[in-house]
Amino acid sequence: MAGMAMRVAVLSLALLCMLIGVVHAQLSFNFYNSSCPNVEQIVRQAVSLKINQTFVTIPATLRLFFHDCFVQGCDASVMIASASGDAEKDSEDNLSLAGDGFDTVIKAKQAVEAQCPGKVSCADILAIAARDVVVLAGGQNFAVELGRRDGLISKASLVAGNLPGPNFNLSQLNTMFAKNNLTQTNMIALSGAHTVGFSHCSRFANRLYNFSATSKVDPSLDPKYAKQLMGACPQDVDPRIAVNMDPVTPRKMDNVYYQNLVNHKGLFTSDQVLYTDPLSQATVSGFANDRSGFNNAFGEAMVQLGRVGVKTGAAGEIRKDCTAFN
Repeated sequence: MAGMAMRVAVLSLALLCMLIGVVHAQLSFNFYNSSCPNVEQIVRQAVSLKINQTFVTIPATLRLFFHDCFVQGCDASVMIASASGDAEKDSEDNLSLAGDGFDTVIKAKQAVEAQCPGKVSCADILAIAARDVVVLAGGQNFAVELGRRDGLISKASLVAGNLPGPNFNLSQLNTMFAKNNLTQTNMIALSGAHTVGFSHCSRFANRLYNFSATSKVDPSLDPKYAKQLMGACPQDVDPRIAVNMDPVTPRKMDNVYYQNLVNHKGLFTSDQVLYTDPLSQATVSGFANDRSGFNNAFGEAMVQLGRVGVKTGAAGEIRKDCTAFN
């Protein structure tokens, strides 16, 4: 009986690997070559126009892609609007997603629909837009795999526990990313997205005023940086106030984020731990000293992220409106 159970388990694992391979095989760099050959140019133009209106477009779109992929996969389910307030975007973890990210995808979808009606999924448009904001912020270009379909489910209840928290340690980060077939190196590279954008004070205030019984301020924070943050985020601060996640080059997609970690200027505990934990320190140091190495690793990690939970065929649809199921 034990031998038979082992054979069944091996066969099941083999079948799972085959299914995963099929899903990835259905994604390709030239998926729309015949149905919408100019899709990437159309999306890039819409993204560029949106960035010209507000820089927030860049971190907002990048964060939107990450939050989408980590909950039910990269299927644009985070885009759905619900009259009853129970869609993914309505969950507590997603309330801080900036509206400019949603607006970028909506406008890009409208531009694509005008030329290729019913051909391109919102999930693919979000993936392209996420790449484009990286490039337009000075990051390295990379090819995006396409062929995703839009998900058919979006529930706020499915979000909790599926997104990393600002107080996560290395083990917690690795566990969550591993669930999505992402390695520690992928995780450290994707954390580099914190080189652009901002955060509300409440997300890191515990490091400034109530860290532990022996130290009100997190000792892993550079003292001057801690004082700078206190100045921007006093204890009675307006909850709408936010600060740049990268205090040095907040508008550039570069490797300065990692240099900040080496200098103990990581905004979140989950940032600084990447350098203070000896199991990840070498990778952080490597990225801090090699922008090209970081760029390559980030591009590879984004491609891997874009494969998470991909839906094809009858498992999804191509929405006419990214905010509503067909």
